[in-house]
Amino acid sequence: MKAIVYTKYGSPDVLQFKEVVKPTPKDNEVLIKIHATTVNRSDCGVRSATPFIVRFFSGLFRPKKTILGSELAGEVEAVGKDVRSFQKGNQVFGLTGDNFGAHAEYICLPEEAPITLKPDNMNFEEAAAVCDGAMLAFTAIRKMNLQKGQKILIYGASGSIGTAGVQLAKYFGAEITAVCNTKNLELVKSLGADEVIDYTKDDFTKIDKTYDIVFDAVGKSSFFRCKNLIKKNGVFVSTDLGFMAQNPLLELWTKKIGSRKVMLPIPKERKEDVVFFKELIETGNYKAVIDRRYSLEQIVEAARYVEKGQKTGNVVITIEPDVSFRVHGKT
Repeated sequence: MKAIVYTKYGSPDVLQFKEVVKPTPKDNEVLIKIHATTVNRSDCGVRSATPFIVRFFSGLFRPKKTILGSELAGEVEAVGKDVRSFQKGNQVFGLTGDNFGAHAEYICLPEEAPITLKPDNMNFEEAAAVCDGAMLAFTAIRKMNLQKGQKILIYGASGSIGTAGVQLAKYFGAEITAVCNTKNLELVKSLGADEVIDYTKDDFTKIDKTYDIVFDAVGKSSFFRCKNLIKKNGVFVSTDLGFMAQNPLLELWTKKIGSRKVMLPIPKERKEDVVFFKELIETGNYKAVIDRRYSLEQIVEAARYVEKGQKTGNVVITIEPDVSFRVHGKT
C-alpha cells in the first residue's frame, strides 16, 4: 500500500511517499480502507519534535511510529473473527489514538478504538475533518464545566479546535465572543458566535469586558495576558502542548492562589465522544470546516501550509485508490 513515512524528525521535507506492507487485522481489529484524513498541528508537532518534550512520547532520537495521521474516514474492508460491532462495507470515521497511522491507504484499529459509523449526511472528506478538533475542544469544555448562560471568549476561533469549540459552546448554551482574523468573521458568526473580535484591528486583551472562561484554542496567548478578561472564579483554558510543558505547575498554583484559575486539559480520545459527535452532526448541530484539500502525494505541501498557523478549520488529505506512485509530483 501507499503511505507517507518519516524516519527522522525535521521539516515537512522528511516526509516520504512510499510503498509499505499492507496490514492484516488481528482477531479484535478492523482493516479500514482510508478515503480521507487530515494534516493537523499534532502531526506537525510530532514530526518536528516541537516542543522537545514530544520526544519522550514519540521517540527520543527517532520516531517510534513512522506514519503520522490521527483522524480518518473510510470503509471497513475486513474484520477479525472476534469483532462484533463492525462488518465489511461499513463506512466509519474517528481517531487512530496514539499510534497515528492514518496517512496511508489502509490501517488496522481495535474494535474498541475511538471510531464509529460515519454520519449519513457527511462525505468522507467532511467526516475526516471532525474528530481531532472536536475531541480537543470537547476535552477542554468538559474540563471547564461549561454551563448554559456562561460567557466564554474563544481565541483562535477559526482554527480546527476553535471552529469546533464555537459549535460545541453554542450547543451547550454559552454566550460566545470569538476572536479571529478579518476573513473569517462571517464564518465564525455562522457557527454560533454571538460577538466577534478582529484581532488584526483590535487587541482583544484590552477590551472592557470579562468572561467566565477564556479559551485559547490556538496556543498563542497566555494566562497572564488574558488575566484581566477573566471574572472572579473564572478560568483560563489552553490546549497548547507547549504551554502545558512550560507551565506544569501553573494549574496547581492557581488553584491555591488567587480567584482566577488555569486549566490544562489532557486530551483523552473516547469512543463515546465520537458517537456523540456523530449525533451532533446528524441533528444539524455540528459541521466540518475545511480550508484546503490535498492528495496524499501532496502531503509535504499540506504540512507546510498547516505550519503557517493560518488555516481555517481543517486541511484534508484525500486518498484515491488509483493514486500514482510519485514523490513531490515527480515520477
